[in-house]
Amino acid sequence: MSLKAKISDDMKAAMRAKESQRLGAIRLVLAALKQKEVDERVDLTDADVLSIIEKMIKQRRDSIAQYQAANRQDLVDVERFELDLLSGYLPAQLNDTEVADEISKAIAETGAAGMADMGKVMGVLKGRLAGRADMGKLSSQVKAKLAGG
Repeated sequence: MSLKAKISDDMKAAMRAKESQRLGAIRLVLAALKQKEVDERVDLTDADVLSIIEKMIKQRRDSIAQYQAANRQDLVDVERFELDLLSGYLPAQLNDTEVADEISKAIAETGAAGMADMGKVMGVLKGRLAGRADMGKLSSQVKAKLAGG
């Protein structure tokens, strides 16, 4: 079953269970997926769906930080609920050791010698680790490794 079909099934289950908050969050995901399909006139693959979900997760994290700074706990709670729901659609996350191993492998494969090769390394890692690691953290770890740290 594709990830998009799973999300649709979850929406139907939330409707049957009358879980309005969960239903609203799932509808946001489906709306984003539909928007991408209409804009680009494509059928989304699971990788595309993961990319959209990752983008939505990043947006939720940014919103939570801003709402906390504004002392709006009510809005923080809503965003956290959506963040938890979205995170449930991601594959199992890699731990720090696994991420470090993947970085080392990618550097060895690409023959990267310095910061100029960062794009090559990140290109390899994005394909392998999409949805399984935070790309922001991954990028800083690759920088540190290529800088000799």
